[in-house]
Amino acid sequence: MKKNSVLATLGAVVLAAVAAFYGLDLGTDDAREESQQPSSFVGGIDTCEVATLPDEAEPVIDDILSGGPYEYPGEDGGHFGNYEGLLPAEHSNFYRSYTVDTPGLNHRGPKRIVIGGGTETDPEVWYYSDDHYESFCLIPDAEE
Repeated sequence: MKKNSVLATLGAVVLAAVAAFYGLDLGTDDAREESQQPSSFVGGIDTCEVATLPDEAEPVIDDILSGGPYEYPGEDGGHFGNYEGLLPAEHSNFYRSYTVDTPGLNHRGPKRIVIGGGTETDPEVWYYSDDHYESFCLIPDAEE
């Protein structure tokens, strides 16, 4: 019985370390839902106005609208394949991805803005993901 307790504790420590490294939130789903209430729901995807996004998202939006420079020039503006199929289906070069910093992490973290269509400085659509593309919300007012 004691060996199982040690293994369970060790497993919990490893899980917490991996979650911290990748910037994952191991909180309850209820807490997550309360912190991410969408403004509305459009075409199967929640919407989230700029004011509801983390403070770190606004400079990224400004950088996109001005054409850079970007915090992660080798990554930001790169192709986003929508392989998960969570965004509307489009041609292969439609979506581009940009990093939204997560305070306290020493790596890019899980937060992204994905834009699609239009031009680099005038995209047709804007999306936000805070869980490395596992879910998205549509940002309807990013260009205002």
